Amino acid sequence: MIKASGIAAVLAVAALAAAAASNPAPAASSNGVLATPAGATLYTFDKDTAGSGKSACNGPCATNWPPLAAQAADTGSGDWSIVTRDDGSKQWAYKGWPLYTFARDARPGDTTGDGKGNVWHLVKG
Repeated sequence: MIKASGIAAVLAVAALAAAAASNPAPAASSNGVLATPAGATLYTFDKDTAGSGKSACNGPCATNWPPLAAQAADTGSGDWSIVTRDDGSKQWAYKGWPLYTFARDARPGDTTGDGKGNVWHLVKG
């Protein structure tokens, strides 16, 4: 019986490790800036508070600055975490800062949102 529970425990740990490995980071560095797999540049918002688990950009703000959406099954790891938005949807955060794209960035690699209103900034990575 002890042998069977030991094997079950090993299998459970292996399954958790596999699940973690199949949940890759939602963005990667491109030319020193974090971007989505599609090449959309990622930004942070000064009105957010790092580590608060919330986003301060909702409504019309989120129309112009779409949040980097996380799926219900996504989990954070390392510098990556998930915040819950006011509407209940999930959003990726990097080092505690919720992440956004900019609706006016037309092509992969565009960085036209950097410095907007002196509150939007590229995410260096």
